[in-house]
Formats: sequence, structure tokens, C-alpha cells
Amino acid sequence: MNGTLTILKKELKGFYANPTFWVICFLVSVIFSWVYPIQLNLFAQLLTNYVMQQGVPTNQLNIHYGVFLRQLSYLNLLLIFVVPALTMKLFAEEKKLRTFDLLLTSPVTSLQIVLGKYFAALGAVLGIVFLAVLYPLATSTLATINWMPLVIAFFGIFLVGGVYAAMDLFSSSLTENSIVAYVTSVIFNVSIWFIGIGAEVVDGETARKVFEHVSLSSHLSSLVEGTVRTNGLVFFLSIIVLFCFLAERVVESSRWR
Repeated sequence: MNGTLTILKKELKGFYANPTFWVICFLVSVIFSWVYPIQLNLFAQLLTNYVMQQGVPTNQLNIHYGVFLRQLSYLNLLLIFVVPALTMKLFAEEKKLRTFDLLLTSPVTSLQIVLGKYFAALGAVLGIVFLAVLYPLATSTLATINWMPLVIAFFGIFLVGGVYAAMDLFSSSLTENSIVAYVTSVIFNVSIWFIGIGAEVVDGETARKVFEHVSLSSHLSSLVEGTVRTNGLVFFLSIIVLFCFLAERVVESSRWR
């Protein structure tokens, strides 16, 4: 555990002391500062004119659906590309600079190395998600917000970020080229959403249920609506454990080369 904490502190300090991380935070803030007021104004206009717009779905008159879920969808889209930028150097850069060999000879296990780097990546993802939380927090000074479903929805997006971090950490462990790690990570992140599309295009009932069971979007949908389901949590944790295990196997195999 001490080895994990040591690597976690080192990597987390590396994230938050790196100008690249703050540039990413700045760009994310710029995007949200541009998009969020637009969504808020559209929602305000919808409320003002809802009597005349009989065809408007009732849930669109709820700020959770009309504004916050749209913000979360933008955040999810950003994380697909931002998390690989955060994780691509975790192993690839160390291999390129030959510090990875020093890490392997230090008194830490492969599991401690992977967990330390993964939890540090989670800490960086948490910083990005926290930025997004600031906007509803600012809105709460002007309107009454039901925080529980919103917190659960942000927790769901954080779990998705955790899935991305695990897959992208594994991608970084496979190469010493950071660009290759980034491209591979984006492909991983995008591909996992195509599994959910499979549930909509297959004809067979059994195949559709299988796709729904392994679909990231189907498990996320209940969380963003404010409902926590055990099978969804198990699904997210299973993917995280799987890719952390694969990364650990790659690191462990490097000891024997």
C-alpha cells in the first residue's frame, strides 16, 4: 500500500504541477462558459413560452433534463479526448525516458505501480469533473436545484471517466510512444460507445439483451437520471478492474524481458 501511495503522490503532483493539465482545464472552462449560458438561455425561453408550445415534452421543462444532462453529455464527449491526453504519458513517457526500468527495479509491485498511476489519473479526472460542477453550483444561487439526482449524474460521468482512465492506462502501458498511446486510447473510448449502438441495430431479442448488458450507455442512463443500480456499478467496476489487471500484466511481463 505504501508503494501505491508513493506513486499516487508522485503522479498526482505531476498532473497538477504540469502546465498541460491547466491548459486542458482552461479549454474545458472556455467550452463550458460558451455552451452552458446558451443552454440556460434556451431553457429560460422554453419556460417563458411553454404555455404556447403544447408539444414540448414535460421533462424538458425540468432544468435537470433541459440543462444539466446536456452539460453532462458535453462533458462526456470532452472526456473521450481529454482523459487520453492525461494518461498517455503515464507509462509511454517513462518507457521512452528509460525511467520505467528504474521503476521496475524499485521495491514496489506491478500492482502497486498500476494502482498508483490509475488513482492519480482518477484524481486528474475528478478535477475536470469538478470544473463542470461549478456551473450548476453557480446556477443554484438563482434557482432551486434538486441536488441528489444531479450529484448521482455527475458520479455516473465520473465513473465513465474512470473507465476511460483504466482503458487509457492500459493503452499507455503497451507502447513507448505517447502519440500512439493517445490515438489508441481515443479508439478505445469511442469503441466502447459503439457497443451500445449494437443494441439498437440487432434484430434478435437475445443479442439485443446481451448488447444492452455490456453497453456503457445503458448503465449510464439510469445514473444520469438520478437512479443508482447495483448492476450498473458492478459493470463499471468490472471494466475498470479488467483493464487495470491487463495493465498490471503488461508491467509484470516487462520485468521478465
